[in-house]
Amino acid sequence: MRYLILALVAIYLCVTQAIAQAEWKRVAARDGIKVYAKGVRDSKIKAMKAECTLHADVEEVIALLMDVEAAGQWVCHTKSCKLIKRVSDTELFYHTEVSLPWPLDNRDFVTQLKVLRDEADGVVTVDAPAVPGIVPVREGVVRVSRSINRWIIRPLPNGQAWVEYTLQVDPGGHIPAHVVNMFACRAPIETFENMRKVLAARRKARTGSR
Repeated sequence: MRYLILALVAIYLCVTQAIAQAEWKRVAARDGIKVYAKGVRDSKIKAMKAECTLHADVEEVIALLMDVEAAGQWVCHTKSCKLIKRVSDTELFYHTEVSLPWPLDNRDFVTQLKVLRDEADGVVTVDAPAVPGIVPVREGVVRVSRSINRWIIRPLPNGQAWVEYTLQVDPGGHIPAHVVNMFACRAPIETFENMRKVLAARRKARTGSR
């Protein structure tokens, strides 16, 4: 009985620790944009999550995410973003190079983006993980071969959308974890602010409103 009790206590402690590790903690907030971080097992790089309400409907947000060439207008630190292959209206591959300050090397990655719709509640999930190969590795640019990117877009009344973005990435190469975590805290806010501006400009151009 004693060993059984000890085993149960050990299991409880392990489960409690796992749950604690999985908790998101808010690390930044501005203009309704909230950024959260949490530790990742066997990694010094934290997973990040950002969320906010956008004055755009679900289809407008999807259209922006699928417009690869427009990424430089709103995705923080994007140097270039080019379409590789459009598989269908809901799937494509693209290549991105991200600018980092000297003396750090720029990063690049190939993304496979897929749009998944839940017809029951109208929620759209856009998965955009990094995938290996396709584009040759270039000298002086570090290839990111592992990342998990996900957008969850939920329709709201009055033509708005609630958006949640999660990112877990291994930046590769030699870069201090605290530098990565610092950029990861700031970048989502700048990205969402830019996203709002681009969506507003597109809606204005489409409707001809002033």
